Amino acid sequence: MLFGAHVSSSGGISRAIDRAEALGCDAVQVFTQSPRMWRPTEHAPDEAARFRARREEAGIGAVVCHALYLVNLASPDAAVYDKSVAAMRASLEAAAAIGAEGVVFHVGSHLGSGFEAGLERAVPALRGLLELTGDDLWLLMENSAGAGGTIGRSTDELAALFEALDRHPRLGVCLDSCHWYVSGVDVTAAAALDAAVADLDARIGLDRLRCLHVNDTKAELGSNRDRHASIGLGLMGEHLGVFLAHPAFQGLPAILETPGPDGNGPDAGEVRLLRELHARFAGA
Repeated sequence: MLFGAHVSSSGGISRAIDRAEALGCDAVQVFTQSPRMWRPTEHAPDEAARFRARREEAGIGAVVCHALYLVNLASPDAAVYDKSVAAMRASLEAAAAIGAEGVVFHVGSHLGSGFEAGLERAVPALRGLLELTGDDLWLLMENSAGAGGTIGRSTDELAALFEALDRHPRLGVCLDSCHWYVSGVDVTAAAALDAAVADLDARIGLDRLRCLHVNDTKAELGSNRDRHASIGLGLMGEHLGVFLAHPAFQGLPAILETPGPDGNGPDAGEVRLLRELHARFAGA
């Protein structure tokens, strides 16, 4: 397993590798632009080149980019929809420039128009976006916490999108432990997790699972509330190790997206805790 964290890319996207190395990571996730602004960030070619060179020097085995939070490919609003497609294109182009393996995205919300209507909006957008992928760059659907009209709250919904896109060879999945838990899958219970993983394998295929987001939660099982907690400080506690050590997940990048001790994201101590938790449960 590759242990990593979401880190800032402020000061130039290559600085993300410097920060990941300082945290003791062997995987990293970055935003390629401000997550709450539509305007894309222009990355100078020398920054992309430095990112690639520093990645090799630091031994970072996996890089994923996260699309901005404003993206809603299921939106019935034409202006938001068009901005979302443009933002996703910018993320994919930046990801290709730095040599990332995936772009993680939330499909969005149908905003009350219904799942089928949301699917009708998202599918043509994703068909076009998938043309920008390659053998080394995938689009990764992230499971949602399930609030409101969000799409991707269950394997059923992810599978419906997967099938509507004809099981595209470069369309994958990123599983978030917090989101799965608050959407009703008890990832801390071995039997429940085994059943959920088997369902994912049957409906989509474990070969499509390319990344994990490892987050504890401040919200209860089945609450549909997306509230991340730092490792060991949420409701899952050390039982998050059940998720982390599942045999189907070994070899994947496991990315922390937690608040961290000072509210500025994971630190080196939390990355160490992640490794220790994995070792404790994987060796059990």
